Amino acid sequence: MPLVTIIALCYNHAPFLRQALDSILAQDYPHLEVWLVDDASHDGSPEILREYAQANPAWHLLLLPQNVGNCRAFNQAFFQSKGEFVIDFATDDVLLPHRISQQVALFDKLGPSYGVVYSNAELIDEQGQPQGLHHRPDGRGGLLPRPASGWVLADVLGRYFICSPTMLMRRETLARLGGYDETLTFEDFDFWVRASPDWQFYYQNAVTTLRRLHPRSMSTRAYQPNDPYLLSTIAVCRKAVALVRSPAERAGLGIRLRWELLQALRRRRWSAARDLADLLHVAGRRHLLDYVYGLLARV
Repeated sequence: MPLVTIIALCYNHAPFLRQALDSILAQDYPHLEVWLVDDASHDGSPEILREYAQANPAWHLLLLPQNVGNCRAFNQAFFQSKGEFVIDFATDDVLLPHRISQQVALFDKLGPSYGVVYSNAELIDEQGQPQGLHHRPDGRGGLLPRPASGWVLADVLGRYFICSPTMLMRRETLARLGGYDETLTFEDFDFWVRASPDWQFYYQNAVTTLRRLHPRSMSTRAYQPNDPYLLSTIAVCRKAVALVRSPAERAGLGIRLRWELLQALRRRRWSAARDLADLLHVAGRRHLLDYVYGLLARV
């Protein structure tokens, strides 16, 4: 029975923290390694984490004295952990009881070329009330956003469809990448882009996780006027230019760059828009609108 590491990453999650940690205790998979990591919270979260660590002596507690961001905080636990599989668990979310046992069983059937299993999630608000599904029925027998399995680089470049909190990662997949890129302000898009050329992904058509939506969550800050993630997105796209190999992957990168360029123009992020226009030029054949966007970025 493989060891599964849960890295429970907390930053000011006190209102949600007990439910999140109780969901770890409720797992029906017994072979777990748990790391509680607090990224210098100031809302009482460290006291709750100490309480749970004391009650569960096998758990590891890492209270960071300064806020270092998600990527670096995660890495500090990851490089000390030992699990064959890893869950990056934000402590404003909730794991359903069969989550880990089901996903480990899937990995056993899929074989060694698969690096990630991900699933559907139920969205909840601050009070825990249901807000629908991440992958919702499209009325024609499919799901929106459409999930993808197998070699997914073209898909992850062209659109967002993976619900990050639902992922179970093979340790080797992340270790080969050197962990998360600590120069970035977020981890998921960069991980998908760097991992998917060498590892297959698998979509589990089941709800395994409750993903909480609230004003302080990272996802609510994306594509806002002062989006803190835009420069990191450009850095990931720059990496992707060197990774694309097929026409479909190159087309997916073009879709991503055009979308990000349009958002940068709308928010008057002129320097970022110029960088994205330059990446479009390097990435390959361009559409007529790309030249228009490029001109607007330089006006």
